[in-house]
Amino acid sequence: MKRKFLTRRHLLRTSVIAGLALLLSGFTWVEAMLAPKSEQWPRWTKHDDTNATGIDHSVWTAFLTLHVAPDDKGINRLRYADVSRRDRAALENYVGFLTALPISRYARSEQMAYWINLYNARTVTLVLEHYPLASIMKLDISPGLLSFGPWDKKLMTVEGIALSLNDIEHRILRPGWTDNRLHYALNCASLGCPNLQPAAYTTANMETLLISGAQAYVNHSRGVTVDEQGRVTVSKVYAWFKQDFGGDDRGVLAHLREHARPALRKSLEGVAEIDAYAYDWSLNDAARPSS
Repeated sequence: MKRKFLTRRHLLRTSVIAGLALLLSGFTWVEAMLAPKSEQWPRWTKHDDTNATGIDHSVWTAFLTLHVAPDDKGINRLRYADVSRRDRAALENYVGFLTALPISRYARSEQMAYWINLYNARTVTLVLEHYPLASIMKLDISPGLLSFGPWDKKLMTVEGIALSLNDIEHRILRPGWTDNRLHYALNCASLGCPNLQPAAYTTANMETLLISGAQAYVNHSRGVTVDEQGRVTVSKVYAWFKQDFGGDDRGVLAHLREHARPALRKSLEGVAEIDAYAYDWSLNDAARPSS
């Protein structure tokens, strides 16, 4: 039987994490402290709003339409096991098509949809490369002592520059558009994450999908629940990126009330603090039963 030896990096990181866990167990703000900050990468602010050329995302829409469907709890799941070689090749070609574009020459409205679709499509291809997989967190391929999952690994090259998923989210999209609804558009292939939409983002449908994505998540138990004692539990998304939702509990709660349906909005009236956070890192795989 082969023995599995831990690298020095894994041993050191395990020790550090264990120490943090013992010292700060249960404090979600520690995770928020380690979450990437929104920091503009000036290189990716270039755009040309005189360019009326649109980007064709029909291949991505066709893939999503075929392979994404909601489960009995309203969570969009992807049928990874059913993706044929042909469909996977088409998706990989689509990612290649996007990364080959001179995106700095496009209008900002096209760029926003481009980066969202590239992030989501590359995430799906990454899962397919390692499938079957219980959680994307099992893909411990990011460099750095305190890095987890695949988000810091350079997975694609655009205009000659190597990019990670975190680069797209935290150095391009978040600082470039400062719209907290982006957190409902980017999908990390997990059940706790906002839904992967069954259609590509485009300039034409952007606002509609951002609104529907926010409403769907906020009004689902993944987003927020209020128990009989009035205790409020929200997604860890609102802890990790609290700065995007007003910077404190009151800001997060105001955002939730803004997108809540009447019954939930009423249950949040007068609430000033969040009691707990939750998140499910299980893969959003249609082959996994609902828990």
